[in-house]
Amino acid sequence: MQLVDNDEFLKQLTALFESTKEHGSIWLTHKRLTHDGEDADMGASDETTEYPCLIRVTNGKDVKLSTRIISSQLDKFLYAYGTLLKISMTTLRKRDKKREKQRAEQQASRKKRLTDPIPIEGPKRGNGRRKRQRRTKAALKQEEARRLAEEREATKTKTKS
Repeated sequence: MQLVDNDEFLKQLTALFESTKEHGSIWLTHKRLTHDGEDADMGASDETTEYPCLIRVTNGKDVKLSTRIISSQLDKFLYAYGTLLKISMTTLRKRDKKREKQRAEQQASRKKRLTDPIPIEGPKRGNGRRKRQRRTKAALKQEEARRLAEEREATKTKTKS
């Protein structure tokens, strides 16, 4: 990892964005630099201690850069850095809201089908017997699907909390 000054970091970051314009990825990492040779307690912080900020960038292969920003220069650097990011990130894909809406509608129709009861009507013998059997089988299948959906929802809520 090559540590460079702020202006050189911005110049090389611009060149890195240009080189990956057609294809490729860039990873940016920001963190507060607290290394004093021992573990720093993040909970109890002194109001007088000012920590520098460390920003790293890599393309995952051969380019690895980092810079250290002192808190007094942070506003100036972040203004230049933010402007560079806005200019360089124009090739990001926009979300496909139409497809998301379509999936949400399909999900809602599936839930509606699970909640709508299947009427079981017709004679048990004679004409219409097969129709009644098919509906009975569909009702049992729907009940099983409803039970599985409830189990999935229960496991989702358990994992979230």
